[in-house]
Amino acid sequence: MRGKRAKRRSLKLDRKYSNPIIARFISKVMQDGKKSLAEDLVYAAIEKGSKIAKEEDVVSFVNKAIDNVRPALEIKARRVGGANYQVPMPVSPRRQETLAVRWVVEASRKKSGKSFDEILCDQLVDAYKGEGDAVRKKEDTEKMAEANKAFAHFRW
Repeated sequence: MRGKRAKRRSLKLDRKYSNPIIARFISKVMQDGKKSLAEDLVYAAIEKGSKIAKEEDVVSFVNKAIDNVRPALEIKARRVGGANYQVPMPVSPRRQETLAVRWVVEASRKKSGKSFDEILCDQLVDAYKGEGDAVRKKEDTEKMAEANKAFAHFRW
């Protein structure tokens, strides 16, 4: 028998901008519990990125960058009669945000040659413009969902 369903915790806000998406970024960038270091990196990246993108408001810069990476559909494996099907599923807004933040940070971690805040800044600016690795990941995910539309009736 399964245990109780976990309660959804309230969204924490970051210290500087009181924005839940930026708080998610900080948590995703953080390694080994070093939150203050993660905050410094994220704040440096988003402030530099908003200047490069010529966006006055840092929060709207981050929101637009994340909106360009949010996937509408994803695929999940379903086992039906001994066969695994890739079934396209709509993505909830909270999961869209989670995936977008994850993809931007993962794309930043794959790159090297510069400091992490510069790489994260480049990824955010690319996402803001609708290009880059994170946006490509979103497009690939949605393309896979579109290709497997025939199995959408297995959704439950």
